[in-house]
Formats: sequence, structure tokens, C-alpha cells
Amino acid sequence: MKADKMKTGRGFITLEQASVIVDAALAHGRTRSLPPLTVAVLDVAGRLVAFKREDNSSLLRPEIAQAKAWGALAMGSGSRALGERAKTHPEFISAITALAGGNLIPVAGGVLIYDQTGILLGAVGISGALPDQDEDCALKGIAQCDLVAEVGSSH
Repeated sequence: MKADKMKTGRGFITLEQASVIVDAALAHGRTRSLPPLTVAVLDVAGRLVAFKREDNSSLLRPEIAQAKAWGALAMGSGSRALGERAKTHPEFISAITALAGGNLIPVAGGVLIYDQTGILLGAVGISGALPDQDEDCALKGIAQCDLVAEVGSSH
């Protein structure tokens, strides 16, 4: 979604929508034979709405998934864009990460979620595979709900 199409209002993702996103993202991961994934969906206020951690997912995956989503919400941009910004402004991203108490992961896999009218609803964060694969699963989950994803750059 382009910035000029986004509205300034904020809504809240429903439990039903968040659950569909989580389940569809995990199902997509299984079709691609990805390593065990962890998926977190946060509402626009950064509160956890839905979460699943696949069997054998490694120890820090829940924190990473939530930090990808939380960082996207906090900065108003998908975590892919935060990663791109980290390449050119590493001091800024480092300072923001410290300010956020480490709750920001600047790699792909944290995706903002909008409704069809451009209202921000929340974000999904996924961890477990490569960042591009995590992001792909997030996009599939969001699309399953007929919602709009924002990764932070052209994808």
C-alpha cells in the first residue's frame, strides 16, 4: 500500500482475522517445507491478539516474531524497510532498538495490516525461516483475510 493511499485513522484487528492470518501463514510455511515457524499478530496498540509457535521452534522465536510486528507498528513501516534503513543509518536503528528495549527486529517478517479502506489494524510478525520466507508467509496470511499488507518497500 502506498503512503498516499493510507488513512490516518486506526482500527483494531479482530481475533477471528488474527487467527486466520496465523493459521494461513503456518499452512503456507508447511507447503514450502520451511523450518518451524512462530507467528504473532498484534493489534494497532501493540497488544498480542493471536499467537502460535510450531513444535520444535527455537527458544527466542516468540520474542523475535513479536519484536518484528511491534517494531513495524512503532515505526509505521514494515520491518523490511527498517532493515533497509539499518544499512544506511545503522546508528539510528541501533538507537531506536535500544529505546524500544530491544523490541524491534530490522529484518523482513514484520508486516503492517490495513483494511481495504487504508485503516491500520495491526501487524504480524513471523520468525523461524529466512526473513524473506517469513515475510512471504505473513503476506499469505494477510491475503487470506482480504486485508492489505505493507512490508515497507516494493515487494
